[in-house]
Amino acid sequence: MISTQIVPVRPAMMDATRPSTASRWTQRIPDSLMLLVARLGVAAVFFQSGRTKVEGFFSIKPSTYDLFASEYTLPLIPSDLAARLATGAEHLFPILLVLGLCTRMSALALLGMTTVIEIFVYPDAWPTHLSWVGLLLPLVTRGGGKWSLDHAWHRWRAPR
Repeated sequence: MISTQIVPVRPAMMDATRPSTASRWTQRIPDSLMLLVARLGVAAVFFQSGRTKVEGFFSIKPSTYDLFASEYTLPLIPSDLAARLATGAEHLFPILLVLGLCTRMSALALLGMTTVIEIFVYPDAWPTHLSWVGLLLPLVTRGGGKWSLDHAWHRWRAPR
């Protein structure tokens, strides 16, 4: 008859001096990669929204003006001006984010736009808006990362 003994084994994860395997693995992911993914992800959302408001290269559709006059009405800005500003912002700031140029300002502008959308246009869409905020806040606080034109610019301008 074969006897089997159970020997207790202390897992390495319980050793307080060694980080867990998952922790070691996640520390290998560069912050610049996470900031790049945030830049590209949120830029895609806003740029695609902007493209639905135009035809051709950048001719704002009449339906866009109608949408801002009816569904997207804002309390302080005339609807035709709001349509032009929003459409321009949804094109300009995503392009800057993809390039990593003026990252903090672009993310802050889109964060402001998200706040306006949440408060005045679609208050029930807070889960979607919260996911945009989750991508924008690190960009506002940390910038575009090492893989951005902002970083290249600051390195070029730094005293040697």
